[in-house]
Amino acid sequence: MNPKKPSDSRTVMTDLVLPSETNPLNNLFGGELLARMDRAASITARRHSRRVAVTASVNHVAFNRSVPLGSVVTLEAAISRTFRTSMEVYIDVWMEDRVSGERTKANEAIYTFVAVDETGKPTVVPPIEPETELEKIRFDGALRRKQLSLVLAGKMKPHDATELKALFI
Repeated sequence: MNPKKPSDSRTVMTDLVLPSETNPLNNLFGGELLARMDRAASITARRHSRRVAVTASVNHVAFNRSVPLGSVVTLEAAISRTFRTSMEVYIDVWMEDRVSGERTKANEAIYTFVAVDETGKPTVVPPIEPETELEKIRFDGALRRKQLSLVLAGKMKPHDATELKALFI
């Protein structure tokens, strides 16, 4: 299977924060943002695998900044690494200042998707070839994140987590 670049499946979604999507403090509901991130990541995973891709896990979410009512929000999702049937998708959330137009990173998340065939069985996905420095950093970190998740879930013994051992040796 030929490798693909993260730019081949990158997804950018821009939307406005409406009153029905905000909490009593007039900020975007966290659950609404999670749903938007899941949709962007799903599109990215499907573009990469050319298969139906299902959410396997939400590995990390950071709500670093509130997103106020009326904000223009842009989500950028890209494959950071692939494994046999799974894809790690990194999502950056940007908020645009209403007056200056300046973009500020508000939040980020890491989702894992699995490509499935017509019967719902996991299927092999193409490898990813990072190009930019940020893509390379995220690619390298993905194996550590995967091993940590497997250890915490009891699916991998800590002594088998080679990437994690390298952090402490």
